[in-house]
Amino acid sequence: MKNNFTAIGKNVVQTEIDALKKLKKSINKDFDKIVNVILKCKGKVVFSGVGKSGIVSKKISSTLASIGIPTFYVDAGSCSHGDLGMISSNDVIILISHSGESEELKNIIKYAKRNRNLILIGITSKKNSQLYKSSDLKFLLPTIIEAGPGNYIPTSSTTLQMCLGDALALSTIRQRKFSKLDFKKYHPSGSLGSKLKTVGELMFKGKDIPFVNENSNIKSALKIFNKKNLGVLIARNSKGVTKGIISDGDFKRINYKSENINSLIIKKVMKKNPIVVNENMLAVEALSIMNAKKITALCVSKKKKNNVVGLIHMHNILKENIR
Repeated sequence: MKNNFTAIGKNVVQTEIDALKKLKKSINKDFDKIVNVILKCKGKVVFSGVGKSGIVSKKISSTLASIGIPTFYVDAGSCSHGDLGMISSNDVIILISHSGESEELKNIIKYAKRNRNLILIGITSKKNSQLYKSSDLKFLLPTIIEAGPGNYIPTSSTTLQMCLGDALALSTIRQRKFSKLDFKKYHPSGSLGSKLKTVGELMFKGKDIPFVNENSNIKSALKIFNKKNLGVLIARNSKGVTKGIISDGDFKRINYKSENINSLIIKKVMKKNPIVVNENMLAVEALSIMNAKKITALCVSKKKKNNVVGLIHMHNILKENIR
């Protein structure tokens, strides 16, 4: 008889969904208290757990670190052999254990209780456990059914722990006013880092910006155009205020319509009020604007739109594999 793996898989997912629904109903004032303690922590947020709960603890710690909260994971077993010294005054200790009775956690619990400046937070499913009773703050995970046969393989329980950790981490963001730019500081490499790069990091600036005086004639402007080789010129007045933009497509149209192109003045043929973006805009957003407007470059400013400090070209963005 063939196993219906599709049905088994769907049953596992549904069991864990049912568990998550119970977790949602369990989010209460205890959750609020834990978030506030994390926000007010003057030291580091220390995570630990045993077995699968330990793996989840390590992941939650990593998530908090990625959003700028000082944190680390400590191996529960190693804490009995010197690693308790990693935990300092004013730290917050978060222990995660399904049973709340894991032997390896007991020395951490005792250490926390001996140090008044430490706050111990226990996350467990057992209200009568040592962890729950000993913790300064506690969160009781709902009683659930583990996915799979026998109700003994850590599945639904670790899913609850993981989701609760995500909820704790993301609950801190709004009050800390944590933004995409802040997130990028902790993710400088890889595809994620590329997606979070700003216009200011990729733009042409200084002498590389293809500036031209608005009163220049086309002949002299073309020399700058060919030298910069960016397919666009930014026109500004004698005070350095940006007035317009002219692209290679514009030059072609002017050449087609006019017999004496060289004598034409830039301000007579340029496009006024060019699109200007802030240097802090994400490069992927700038690319979206270019695609929507069917253009290849944008002027970049710091504060005032008519004070251009750079030029972002589509090629700058595509080179970073930003799509």
